[in-house]
Amino acid sequence: MEQQKEQQIQIEIDELTAQGVYSNLAIISHLENEFILDFVFIQPQVPKAKVRARIITSPQHAKRLLLALQENIKKYEEKFGEIKVEKMWHRIGFVH
Repeated sequence: MEQQKEQQIQIEIDELTAQGVYSNLAIISHLENEFILDFVFIQPQVPKAKVRARIITSPQHAKRLLLALQENIKKYEEKFGEIKVEKMWHRIGFVH
């Protein structure tokens, strides 16, 4: 049986994108063929917030992202300790 060679992809990032944006709220919704992830920054004492980034992706990629996040969180917690999540933010931060 012929083994598939692992293909390497070169990924570039421009300076503005490399700076990133901070988010403390993620709103997740889905349709049959896509997941929509909106990343928001909510400032204390400010009743209004804007979406800073929106990612639209396939259900398959969303699941791969979930698995990658789970693996990375496990590695993080092994190194730095358990990440505490308050119940209120869990309810507010992720919507379906």
